[in-house]
Order: sequence, then structure tokens, then C-alpha cells
Amino acid sequence: MARTILIISGKGGVGKTTTAINLASALHDLGKEVLLVDSSISTPDVGIHLGAPIIPVSFHHVLAGRARAKDAVYMHSSGLRILPGSISLQDMKRARPEGMKRAIDSLRRSSDFIIIDSTAGFGKETLHAMESASELIIITNPELPSVTNALKAVKIAESMGKAVTGVIVTRQRGDKTEMSLRDIEEMLESRILGVVPEDSKIKEATAAKDILVQAHSRSKAARAYKEL
Repeated sequence: MARTILIISGKGGVGKTTTAINLASALHDLGKEVLLVDSSISTPDVGIHLGAPIIPVSFHHVLAGRARAKDAVYMHSSGLRILPGSISLQDMKRARPEGMKRAIDSLRRSSDFIIIDSTAGFGKETLHAMESASELIIITNPELPSVTNALKAVKIAESMGKAVTGVIVTRQRGDKTEMSLRDIEEMLESRILGVVPEDSKIKEATAAKDILVQAHSRSKAARAYKEL
């Protein structure tokens, strides 16, 4: 039965989707059966990142009751299995996040890990994604606004009885304006699982619709994701 891990952040632009994709791919490279799920109804990005923005059957169709979850799973060229969302406005209107947990649970027997990419913030679809996961990993940049929003994620998780496995600090530049790792841990009362440095190779991989740990495996950020 798969471990279902939600990758969540309190705000956008912190590297949440990049982290979900690269952690899933790194686990796959270690020989694990991994499914990457895009649980975002309003801003699904996984398919766009991986070069498949338009697909015949998506997670949105599943959440609208028009398809089974297993019929919306695709094999990426890297070997990673993905359950992407739809960028269609009509599909977004039809999708019902209430069905998210049931759909994801139906896929747990066929995977070792289900990595779920969530929407930034704490709207209805994010809360249903949190219900669907057995544990959470919170993504933050080493800046006070980002960490403050990450703290909200911790508190909401606690109120829902969800385990916070830890925090990943992304886009670290190492300058004096950043919060220290110690201060971040103390503020969030959660352990830091790892740190991903700012790396231009991330943008290169995104622009080329590649997975960083595959296309730039020796880059600083790729090594950090593999260590995680």
C-alpha cells in the first residue's frame, strides 16, 4: 500500500511543483513504483511542466465522475507514472474535489509512493488534497513571508490530524537577507528534510519540459533532490 505524500506550500512560486516532480522522479530512479498526481483543479501545472498540457482523460474527468482514476494515469518517457489535470475551463468547472480522496485511494495498491502536487494556498481543493494524503511535506523559501505561510500549512495540518513529515527549503541563495535554517525550524516546529539551492538549471529544465534530475543530474539542485 502506497505512502501518499502531499507536497504543499502556503504561497506560489516557491518550487512546489518542481519539488513534487523531481522527488517523484528520484524515487522512481531508486526502483520504487511512483505515481505523481496533480491535485490542483484551478492551476494544474504538472502536465505543462512535463510537456503534455492537453490529454484525452485527466484527473478533472475523474473528479467529474466521467472516468476511472486508473484510466487517467499516463506513462512519462522517463518511466514515471503521472495523473495529470486538465487546463480546460469547462473541465475545471465540472470537477468536484470531494471525490479526490476516493480516487487516490483506489490507486494505492499499485504504487510504493503517491506524490501529490497541491495548489498553493488553502482553498477548498487544497484541503481535500490534504485529506487525501497520509503525510505532508511543506515547501518554503528562506524568506519570512514564505515561512509565515508555511506555518499556516503546519497549523492546518495539525488541526486535521495530518502528519507533517518535514520541510524542504528551496531556492536558497546563501545571502544575508535569508532566514537561517535554525530559525525556520524553530518557527515551524518541524524538521528540515533538506535544502535545494537556487540553480539556473531548474529554469532550463522547465523551459525544455524536462525533469531536472534526469536532464541535469549533476546540477546542484538535482543532487539535493536525489539526497532528499
